[in-house]
Amino acid sequence: MEISPTLASFPIVAAPGGSFLLETRTPAEVFTLEDLNEEQRQIAATAIQFARAEILPAAEAIEAKQPGVMQTLIRKAAGLGFTSVDIPEEYGGMGMDKTTSALISDHLSVLASFSTAFGAHIGIATLPLVWYGTEEQKQRYLPKLATAEWIGSYGLSEASSGSDAMNVRTRATLSADGKHYTLNGEKMWITNCGIASLYTIFAKIDGEKFSAFLIERDTPGLTVGAEEHKLGIHGSSTCPLVLQDCKVPVENLLGEAGKGHHIAFNVLNVGRLKLAIACIGGARHALAHTIRYAKQRTAFGKPIAEFGLIQRKISAGAARLFAAESMAYRTVGMIDCALAQLTPEEARSPREIQRRIEEYAVECSILKVYGSEMMSLVADELVATMGGYGYVEEYPAERFYRDARINRIFEGTNEINRLIITGWLMKRALAGQLPLLPAIKKLMDEVMQPPSFDAGAETSEPLAHEAEVLVATKKITLFAAGVASQRFMAALQDEQEVMADLADIIMQVFALESALLRARKLASSRRSPADVAAAITGLLAEETMEMAEHAARRVLAACAEGDLLRTQLAILRRLARFTPADAVGLSRTVARECIRLERYPL
Repeated sequence: MEISPTLASFPIVAAPGGSFLLETRTPAEVFTLEDLNEEQRQIAATAIQFARAEILPAAEAIEAKQPGVMQTLIRKAAGLGFTSVDIPEEYGGMGMDKTTSALISDHLSVLASFSTAFGAHIGIATLPLVWYGTEEQKQRYLPKLATAEWIGSYGLSEASSGSDAMNVRTRATLSADGKHYTLNGEKMWITNCGIASLYTIFAKIDGEKFSAFLIERDTPGLTVGAEEHKLGIHGSSTCPLVLQDCKVPVENLLGEAGKGHHIAFNVLNVGRLKLAIACIGGARHALAHTIRYAKQRTAFGKPIAEFGLIQRKISAGAARLFAAESMAYRTVGMIDCALAQLTPEEARSPREIQRRIEEYAVECSILKVYGSEMMSLVADELVATMGGYGYVEEYPAERFYRDARINRIFEGTNEINRLIITGWLMKRALAGQLPLLPAIKKLMDEVMQPPSFDAGAETSEPLAHEAEVLVATKKITLFAAGVASQRFMAALQDEQEVMADLADIIMQVFALESALLRARKLASSRRSPADVAAAITGLLAEETMEMAEHAARRVLAACAEGDLLRTQLAILRRLARFTPADAVGLSRTVARECIRLERYPL
């Protein structure tokens, strides 16, 4: 596996997953888009050119599902190496770093139907085989997936088991001679189903052992159902898959019998990361449409881009996009750094690689939720900016809006991922793998002391106000988590509303910190976008405090009443007491730079 030489040039830290709540990082310790090396920049430029020259001109044909168009386009992408970046070289792949893989997904995501098909092929359809396949399975299938000679598909969901993945009804029975499994069941909402040649299918052996199987398209007993007529992503193939006495050779069992949950859940971590990155690419494209239209459309004698409320729509999208982008590449940088620390022997172990990636499961869930909701915001504001035109199929806003909704369902719903975020952190804390509980105790002791009204020393450090907001938000997170833990203890996992509110505060911490570190890195290097990055970070800080305080109030009210609740609310007010920044001025600064450039400015 090749690791980006960029990481050798910067003291990037492979911080433990979730440690952003407890530790302080410096700008030099996190990876940002500005740290890309020349090779990565060239690959990104190639992906941008491919999107412009191949994907966008084919959009109408893709959306109409013209036969062969999607397969042809994916194979053209394969010709540039885009489908083989995560496949080891010995199986026909490029074996490149995860940052490069992310860049490709990012810049090819200008059309949701294509990015859905492409992302499923290179991610959830290929990585299970890379990580868990036998040598014979890898030799047989990975070269075909690398070139997109075969398109891959992944079948986990069923009509009765959506978010409850372990509750699948598809059954596998081993033959008396031990040579094959017979599978019976039906899978639903399977991306690439109609164009795939290889399916990774999950079933329970004897109704008990949750396992994965590699099934070729022409296997007797495997039937691809009719294409679903979907709200969005019209151009991607989505079909049910019926297995009726489908005989699969025992050699096509993927991984160990009864260990399919490791495959299903671990591959979803990368799936969530890649989905967030696709949302970033899509939002960047949608925001550019918003800005261009706002400059062209006139009302009351001037372009609507000059109106403050239109500028607020533009700046809100740019700010959320900056946060998502900063979080995503920070996470990818940590993953690459962790992989760079593997010994030569460990680097040859797909399981060890997968374990290093799994360390960042909570960051991947955060990215999935934040990125998909950011994309929905940008798409919604595009429709709002275009008004009646935005609601008409002839214009791109309508497609962006419809396509965006599925992202909050894909790869585990946002509701499920919110529960994962809080649950994962609490589970690690209880296992002693993350010093969250001591930090909560320390904070609880601190807040019970009489308040100090010392305003603190003045500082000239860049973005000092935003840094103070970040520190306060971390304290609010620990305080709310401490109150909830004391109130519900082990039963906290059953309090879904409280878990979700805690997850929202946790997400804001990671978003603001990632943006702040990136903005400070830009400021220290005196790069031209530094001023707009600082303004964006200011906007994010205002939003962070508002959202964190609101969510924390709900948590406290669910955990206490009477005098105890009033005491806790007083503590919260103390932690959240800040003089607000000029959000109107910051919004105008960000929007005007977007309008000047006619695009997202970073």
